[in-house]
Parts: sequence; structure tokens; C-alpha cells
Amino acid sequence: MEYNSKNIEKKWQTTWSETNAFEPSDDQTKEKKYILSMFPYPSGRIHMGHVRNYCLGDAFARFFRKSDFNVLHPIGWDSFGMPAENAAIKHKLHPKKWTYENIDYMRDELKSLGLSFSETREFATSDELYTKWEQEFIIEMYKNDLLYRKSTTVNWCEPCHTVLANEQVEEGCCWRCDTPVEQKEMPGYYVAITKYAQELLDDLDGLKEDWPSQVLTMQENWIGRSEGLEFTLELSKDSRFKLNKSFSNYSVFTTRPDTIYGVTYSALAPEHPIVKFIVEHKLLPENKINAIKEMQKVSERDRATEDKKGVSLEIDVIHPLTGETIPVWVANFVLSSYGGGAVMAVPAHDQRDFEFAKQYNLPLKQVIVGSEGLIEKPTEAFTNEGELINSESFTGLKNTKAKKAILYHFEQNSLGSKKINFKLRDWGVSRQRYWGAPLPFVHCDSCGLVPEKLENLPIALPSDVEITGEGNPLDTHPTWKNCACPKCGSQARRETDTLDTFVQSSWYFLRYATNPKDWETTGISKKDSDYWMDVDQYIGGIEHAILHLLYSRFFTKALNKLGYTNSKEPFKKLLTQGMVLKDGAKMSKSKGNVVDPDLIIEKYGADTARLFMLFAAPPTKELEWNDSAVDGSYRFIKKFFERSANVTKESLETFKNINHKSLSKEEKTARKKVYEALQKSNEVFNKTYTFNTLIASSMEALNALSAQKNEDVWTEGYYILSNILEPIIPHTCWEISQNLFEKENFNNTIEIKEEVFELDSIILAVTINGKKRCEIEVEPNASKEDILSIAKEASLKWIEDKTIIKEIVVPNKLVNLVIK
Repeated sequence: MEYNSKNIEKKWQTTWSETNAFEPSDDQTKEKKYILSMFPYPSGRIHMGHVRNYCLGDAFARFFRKSDFNVLHPIGWDSFGMPAENAAIKHKLHPKKWTYENIDYMRDELKSLGLSFSETREFATSDELYTKWEQEFIIEMYKNDLLYRKSTTVNWCEPCHTVLANEQVEEGCCWRCDTPVEQKEMPGYYVAITKYAQELLDDLDGLKEDWPSQVLTMQENWIGRSEGLEFTLELSKDSRFKLNKSFSNYSVFTTRPDTIYGVTYSALAPEHPIVKFIVEHKLLPENKINAIKEMQKVSERDRATEDKKGVSLEIDVIHPLTGETIPVWVANFVLSSYGGGAVMAVPAHDQRDFEFAKQYNLPLKQVIVGSEGLIEKPTEAFTNEGELINSESFTGLKNTKAKKAILYHFEQNSLGSKKINFKLRDWGVSRQRYWGAPLPFVHCDSCGLVPEKLENLPIALPSDVEITGEGNPLDTHPTWKNCACPKCGSQARRETDTLDTFVQSSWYFLRYATNPKDWETTGISKKDSDYWMDVDQYIGGIEHAILHLLYSRFFTKALNKLGYTNSKEPFKKLLTQGMVLKDGAKMSKSKGNVVDPDLIIEKYGADTARLFMLFAAPPTKELEWNDSAVDGSYRFIKKFFERSANVTKESLETFKNINHKSLSKEEKTARKKVYEALQKSNEVFNKTYTFNTLIASSMEALNALSAQKNEDVWTEGYYILSNILEPIIPHTCWEISQNLFEKENFNNTIEIKEEVFELDSIILAVTINGKKRCEIEVEPNASKEDILSIAKEASLKWIEDKTIIKEIVVPNKLVNLVIK
């Protein structure tokens, strides 16, 4: 029986599709499993990272489906976004045409892998029906103060007349025309994710058992909760006059109130209102004004990697406790998005403040000392614990106690208060691009910002646009943005911003959970959500650890509050698969190390690609492509398939009644190896995810079967192995199972037979004075005396003419004889 992957795979893929083999049941009394891999962007072709991701998810889905779970395993397309617009410019194609042609091609590629996706639940996030419900959620979020509009600073390219995403800014310039990018204030829409900061942080505790610790740590750091002191710094009299009495003070936040007596300067972010006022009114020399403007052009993200830069603002504030005058600077390391955009700087005890002070010859004042005492000429900030000095009545306190004491002093004297801050910022979701979901709002001269009526949704994109890369085509469309105000009926203007694509991927799992029969009338079915959610197993790359996973967690909580779902967390278990490498580097066209999945499938078959992907490395580790290992995977499948011909008709009638005690040693070993693989299967799919160990165990079992000649043992082995390998090499196993067992072995959970693990004998090492000399084989229940007798006989040449002074038997392990 020759293995022909093309014929077998085509046969079963056709059968699965024609019989709707992988559609979830509507019977919600069955125990369910929701298995989901992160959906792909339809870029045109799948890559090996896709293959690994979806083969992992498919293995889980097939395993639980065979275990009689009701399995939801869907696929869709994250299809809005900037690459489609770039392709439209390059190829002079409409983004929609480019996107949906890519979807058609990639769907066929994924199908060629034999992936057991539901076909009825597939959708693209650019489908107008998907947009309709997303727009409804956005309107509900707006009505419930979870979405708002405000002006903010963005990356702006003047020649292209467009806002640029951070990814479109290359070394401070526009990726398309290479013009230096400006920071420009523009109105935009924001999701109030900060309202959920504490809940997002607290609920990480419930994910500790089933999410990678690295992902949890990354989210915890991104949310960035910190407790500290917030207080105001009053401007000096001269400074207030210099600022035309427009400002009298500003707020600062610090997590180190114990160092407050060491403040020697204060620093403001380039976007701070005081700095903007000084620039606008030209209250500094021209060279300083220009330097500040240059700082303002650089995004916060890029400033983080720049050398520290600053400009003296030639104003002062008053220290709240000592009354001393403190100079105020603008500094590129201060973020306007955190702590009000102003800091008290303590260069003696903060390395960042220290480096800035050294650069601009600002004074240092040490107020905490360790065992070494006062440091006369410090080369770095002192950041260890210690005692306070030069701190008035707090001198002598341990700095850990001084934090609380100084904070209490501020509160008691109404100078400041305890404050909790988060690094997490509200999520800007508006983009000045065409290929995205339009924000469902209208600008009316009389009514202001008005959400569209729900019955008018979806607000669809116009198809008659030309994508040039210069500005937003929705802004320049002759008719699309003209509309009636939903509130008063007057002539109004439709919002031309579209939604960030992360919005679409933040709720797609809830859409999958809704029965497609209800998609026209329901965005998210609460009843279906109660059954299917949360996702039982989610699979995707660790590069999505923060944005996508955090936004999905937030969206689930927000939709819960709005009454769409009872779920509060989207994903129970998370598996982050490693990258696929070749020649030690991530596969990419620029490196010339890309392996085309289509060519591998054409040459070896889908099952070989699947087996290699799950065998070459544990799923969370990087996988190095290896041509010879791919060939080895093919040879194993070929051997496994062709040796199934050894199963006889007679053994199919008798293999379930094997008398284990009557078997030979080789036959018992073969059964043991087969059942060890079965045990490993349950362990891998429910706990460890180490598919490579399951495959290795199955290979050992096939070798052990080949080393014996009992037809019943051989048939039982194939009954079990074709079951446990089905999630990994499904086409091969369906063919074997159909030919031999009429798929009966897929319909039952095969029970472990403990008899196969009962040992006829055990091997013990024999050591003389701690050095291993030989091994002995004894019965499992042999007495100590019998074990010692056999051990002495086996080691006679090492103990002859010697005196045994000690005899040690370690059960099931070894015998040690101490001689002299």
C-alpha cells in the first residue's frame, strides 16, 4: 500500500468540506471547547509562521472534537489597514479588490493544510455587516463616556498632507516622501481604557495559571501602576509676571517623596502648557525657542531613544517645604502623557535626573546616605536605601519610613495628596485613512458632535475613490461626507476619520461565538456568548502581548458593561508560539530565507508540513527550519501509512481481547510504548503543549511494534496511534482509520489499560563503593535478600576475596555494596 499524499489529502479535504465535518453543533447542552488562533492579515500569501500557528490550533480542535466536545474553531480575516492602501498606490488597485482577492487565495492555501475550520463562521473585518455592529458598539461607548473626542499631538507630513502612524515615521521622516515629520495638534477620538486600568491589572491574577508569565509581566508594566505624592509648585513672583500672570503654579507627581529635600531643578515636557505659552509669546531668545520647537517635533516614542536635551525656561518655582527657588527647564525625557508632564528633579538620587544635571551643570544635593556616608564627588545617582540627611525634621529617618511621613505631612498641611498614577494612556482610535471602518459620527453646526442613528448603520465606505497617499480620500470625496444631522436634520458633515484596526481585532472572538444564522440581526448574541466564551485556548505570537491582548481584554470588559456579554476576560489559556527561523534569522524576503509553504505541500504533502512544525521544537520556542528534518518527517509518515497494511482481517476481530500475561517480552514492550504515547497525548493537549514529545513517543511506539510479530498487538497499536496522531497528521490517519476501523477509533475516548504498565522484571544498577559495575534483572516484588544474592553473584569478580562491610538496596533503582 503506497503512500500518495496528494490523492489522500485531496480526498479527505473534499469529504470534510462536503459533509460540514467541522461545524460546531447548535446543541448547547454539550460540553464545549472554543479553540482560536489569531486571525491573519490578508497580505497575499501565507508564511511559515501562519502554518505553525494554525497547525497548533488545529491540533487542539481535532483532539477535543474526537473527545466528544462541541468544538468551535473559526477563522477570519483582519482585513482593514494601511498595507492595502500602500498596495493600492503601488499596483493601482482598489484596496477592497486587493484585499478580497488575497483572501480568496489565502483561504485556498489554508484549506490545503487540512485545517478543521468552521466554514460558516468565516468573515472579514472589512465586511459591511461586521462594520455595522462595530459602529453600534462605538456609539454605545460614546453614550457611556467610554469614547470621547479631543485634540492631541500627531505625526504630520505636510507634503503628503496626512497624519502618519508611528510605523510610517522612519528616522523622523515620512516613509513615502522623506520629509521631516512635524508634531501637530489635531482632534481625534479616544477610548477611555484608563477607566479600566485597575481592573485590567487586578484581573491578571486570574490568568497566572494559564498565561505565560512574560505576557503578564509585560501587561503589568504597560499598565504601570504607581503610588506617590502629587503637589503643586508655585511660580516665583518674577516668573508669574514673566508669564503675564497666565500661570501661578503647576502640578508634579513623584513616587519618591523621601527625596523631596534633594530637588535642585524642575523639568517640563515640551508640550506642557507653560512651555507652549513661552514659545507662542516668544518669551525666550530665538535660539532657545527654536531648540524647543525641534523637541516638539519629535514623538514621545522617539525621544525615549534620544540623548537627553534641555533648555532653561528662565523661570523659577518655590520649593514647597524649604521656600528655596528652583530653576525650571524643559527636557525631552519628560512625558506630557504621564504625571501632568512635569517632574521634580532629584539628580543625587535619580539616574536620569543625574545625567541631565551633569550635562547642564545643575547642582546635586544628597539627602539619603548609606553606610558609606556622604559622597563628595558622585559618578552616578545614589539609589539604594538609607537614612535621610539635610531634610529638616525628617533627618535621621529611614527613607522607607520617610516616604509615608513626608506624604502625611503634605496631606496634613494641605500641600499635596496621595495619588495613584498609571502609565497606561487612553487609546487613540481615529486614523486619517480610507481603508478602515468609518467612525459613525456627524458634525453639525447647531448640535455639535452627533452619533449616527443605529437604523442608518452601517456607514459604508464609498467605492469611487482614488488612493494617492496624499491626504484622506474621504475628506476630498465630492459627496460622501455631506449628510443630514441625525438630531436636527440640518445639513451636516460626516466624520471622515476611520477606526484603528486594533478595534476590529478586539472583539472578533465574540462575533465568532454568535451563531451565523443571527448575524444579520445581532452583533453579539449574549446567549451564545454565555455558552462559548471564554475562548478555551488562544494561540498567537508574543509580539501581540500588549496591544492586541490588552485591547481585547478591555473591549470584553467594556462590552460586558454595555450588556452585550457576561464574559469579563476573553481568553482562558494562552499559548504564544515561537517564530520560524531559517539560517538563524526570522524568515523574510529581504534576507532571502523564505520557505514557501505551497512548495512544501506540493513536494511532501500537508501532513509532512504539519508534523515537522509540531515536531521540530516545543511550540513556545523558536523553530529552526531544517530541510533534512522535513524529509525525515515525510519518511516517518510514509512508513506509518504503508505498514498499516500489516493489519490482518483476522486481527480486526480479535485485537480487543489480548491476554497481556501470555505475551512475550517484545510484545509487552510494544503495548507499553503504545499506551505511553496515549498517556502522553492526554498530558500534552491538556497541560504541557509539548507536541514534539508526543510525536517522539509515537515514533518509539511504531519502532516497538515493528520489533514484534503479534498481529493483535500490531492492530491495537494502529487503532491507538492513528487516533492520537490524527490531530497532527489528519489526512493520513483518516485514511488508515477508514480503511481499517471504519473510523470507530475516532468516536471513542480510548481508555488506558493499566495492565500494560505492570512489569515482569526491573533492572537495578549494582555499584561497588559507589562505582557502577553491572546491572541485574529481578522480579518487581523480589525480597531484599534475593536482590542482594543476585547482585553478589553478578558482581563476583569485583568482590571476590573482599570483605563486604555494608549492603544498601535502593528500591527500584540500585544495589550498593561497600567493600574493603
